[in-house]
Amino acid sequence: LVPKRHLALSLAVPASLVSDVPHLREKTAKIGLIGRAAAIFRVDEILIYEDVPGKGEAELIKAVLTYMEAPQYLRKRLFGLRPELRYAGILPPLRTPHHPLRANVAELRDGEFREGVVIKATKAGCLVDVGVEKPLLAPGLRARVGTRMTFAVEKKGGSTSLRPVGRDEVPYYWGYRVLVARGGLKGLFRFVGRGRYLIVGTSRLGRPIHEAAGRLAEAALRAGRVLLVFGSPSEGLYDMAAREGLDIDEACDFVLNTLPGQGVATVRTEEAVLATLAVLNFILVYLGVERP
Repeated sequence: LVPKRHLALSLAVPASLVSDVPHLREKTAKIGLIGRAAAIFRVDEILIYEDVPGKGEAELIKAVLTYMEAPQYLRKRLFGLRPELRYAGILPPLRTPHHPLRANVAELRDGEFREGVVIKATKAGCLVDVGVEKPLLAPGLRARVGTRMTFAVEKKGGSTSLRPVGRDEVPYYWGYRVLVARGGLKGLFRFVGRGRYLIVGTSRLGRPIHEAAGRLAEAALRAGRVLLVFGSPSEGLYDMAAREGLDIDEACDFVLNTLPGQGVATVRTEEAVLATLAVLNFILVYLGVERP
């Protein structure tokens, strides 16, 4: 199992991410590429910002990404039938540590972690669905039916029970969370707050990433949290910022061109996300900020 990152890594993608494709099936497939890239590179958080306030498809993107992140055995309980998830069957599986394939109580290991949903409250605690053939008891737990939580498996003698834990207690990558920020780029920067993240904007007009690699790694290590901000299919970050009267160079700690020498007129957002994460991952590992 791959350990969680030393640095917390977040993405910010625009609500207009899928504005260039008309059909829900193609929109779903495009969003799936973002979710898959986030899981490959152990992203902790995906922020969806309304690049044009009041427009875009933030809720669709959030629904699809959240569905992808949920373990398969919990999806029916958590989502049911929703029209925006009509084409969820085409989404690629994440196969992250919190998407286990084992489905029998006998195969559970003492100390392993599972995601679960509370399905019944009893005097002894809560019965929880963790993807095996029967619900398991979390002794003493008081929680609402339908609540999703993280649990550690405890095996004593012939019995198996669950102990609720915080996601931060899991020592390896445990998926991403999805949030929505309203109010354009300005709203995104208000949402994340000044100084909470090292903010890295991505733009073909930015400084080539190889020229800033050392400073970027040092700044990331000091900050402990990195937020990568991406533009939309129709507008780059500088265009967005100009429309909002925002100085993007002032708002970001770095604005970088992560694909210098690109051979195409424009790079799609989902392509930029995958390429940028790959380059950043290489820099952080090569310079010793992250473990391979």
